[in-house]
Amino acid sequence: MAAEQSAYAAAGVDIVAGDRAVELMKASVAASHRPEVLGGLGGFAGFFDASALARYRRPVLATSTDGVGTKVAIAQAMGVYDTIGWDLVGMLVDDLVVTGAEPLFVTDYIACGKVFPERIAAIVGGIAAACTAAGAALLGGETAEHPGLLEPEEFDIAGATTGVVEYDRILGADRVRPGDAVLALASSGLHSNGYSLVRHVVASAGWELDREVPELGRTLGEELLTPTRVYARDLLAIIDAVEVHSISHITGGGLANNLVRVLPDGVVADLDRASWTPPAVFGLVQDLGRISQPDVEATLNQGVGMALVLPESSVATASRLAEQAGIASWVLGGIRPEPGAPARVELHGEHPLRG
Repeated sequence: MAAEQSAYAAAGVDIVAGDRAVELMKASVAASHRPEVLGGLGGFAGFFDASALARYRRPVLATSTDGVGTKVAIAQAMGVYDTIGWDLVGMLVDDLVVTGAEPLFVTDYIACGKVFPERIAAIVGGIAAACTAAGAALLGGETAEHPGLLEPEEFDIAGATTGVVEYDRILGADRVRPGDAVLALASSGLHSNGYSLVRHVVASAGWELDREVPELGRTLGEELLTPTRVYARDLLAIIDAVEVHSISHITGGGLANNLVRVLPDGVVADLDRASWTPPAVFGLVQDLGRISQPDVEATLNQGVGMALVLPESSVATASRLAEQAGIASWVLGGIRPEPGAPARVELHGEHPLRG
């Protein structure tokens, strides 16, 4: 005689599947752990040994929380689940590291219509791998089944991270000076911002995700699912090696709107579009959607993942370290004084034509 189905399972929540997902993800989560992590997966809370902070003179904790947005719809449509975790971690730890903070640990939250254990394990495996790349531990998380609220194939992910920085080494607008340079670090593509616009453009054009796009050298879906670059470890190496004044993570809102957040009043960042050619995907979206230059620049990163404001004397070493990490870099422009005026960013010129 078949076992009687529990009332909770009849309501659409499968506890057995949830337990199976936890078992499948244990190894990948454990691989991300730092020495300060106490205990394993499965408790009500994660533990991190704070005595590790004793080496700081005045430790300041930093925290960030974020999600991936509608990029999850691309992962869903393509049935690819092991990369979206990199997007989550990139959004989290790279918001943190721009302050100069070292990310210590990450917690995640996955909401889904139905728990498919292998799928959840793949998502968490990507989160754990990205945490390892960032030097942070995946300390814990939650997978919640929401039948009736989400369709069985639907899911969303979010998370939070905590890091630490020495008080007198916090980076920010107060350090920026006229004469500083603005150094760009290349993005890996669209990252995780602007996907509501991108998906609208693609749908309006009638393009399918499996469409081969010659200028991209792969399918549209493969391009759109390119994981966000995780900069944390490489940025910390640059910050340790040279003087850096402020850093902007170029996310939703684009280059100008994010860079101005790390500039003090009384200065202007003059940036030259001629200093770089945005990767093909940005021109494709702009042309396909007939989007104006101001609109596309206010939405997409245009190939710039990070913008570092630093003295001219730091540029050569910072660029060399970025190149050694496999990240293209270039000088976008510089900082000039404008006494009495609010901080602003000006983009001049035109991007070079693609070959």
